[in-house]
Amino acid sequence: MKISIITLFPEMFSGPFTASIIKRASTAGKIHIEFINLRDFADDRYKSVDDHPYGGGAGMVLRVDVIDKAIRSAVSRSEVPSTERQIILLDPQGKTYTQNTARELSALQHIIFLSGHYEGVDERVRDLVDREISIGDYVLTGGEIPTMVLVDSIVRLIPGVLNKPDATRSESFEDNLLEYPQYTRPEDYNGAKVPSILLSGDHAKIRAWQKEQAVLKTKKRRPDLT
Repeated sequence: MKISIITLFPEMFSGPFTASIIKRASTAGKIHIEFINLRDFADDRYKSVDDHPYGGGAGMVLRVDVIDKAIRSAVSRSEVPSTERQIILLDPQGKTYTQNTARELSALQHIIFLSGHYEGVDERVRDLVDREISIGDYVLTGGEIPTMVLVDSIVRLIPGVLNKPDATRSESFEDNLLEYPQYTRPEDYNGAKVPSILLSGDHAKIRAWQKEQAVLKTKKRRPDLT
């Protein structure tokens, strides 16, 4: 998968993208990440990418013409058909991100992320993207951190990235359930014991117990999922 990130601050990604799963996926050739600096497409000597909003208001708004050039640049270097590529704007007004969306996006060959900043983007930018995504009902300084969240959640679902591919099938939010309780050594810690069913060796009963516990935990902690 190719991942293109349009951003004003590519340096923000150096830490999260140079460790753990993303680094391993990149080293193995499962993903290729490119950063596109929005300022490279400004048409003045000041590298201006934003301007005051018409009608007044606080803050600055990212310009549609500059963003359009950046998107076109990313698309022009894409080697996959448009059906295998999506342009995504990270924006508080977008649809709330879910695990189902992550799995859907992990099947694509090329994703272009547009990390908004400042007061937002010119409304006409929304006509240039395929979808808008929000990671929650709160506001961040920019779209860089949400982009990191999406990349991390998508990359780990790409076949061959994780050493144990079945691991993603029993995680929280798969099948709209939270993950069942997990235990490891010691078997007894200050009187809190590992459930005996997990020590039984009866794998069929263990799987049934795990399913039951996942349902119970979801009803208790996240009834909105059921």
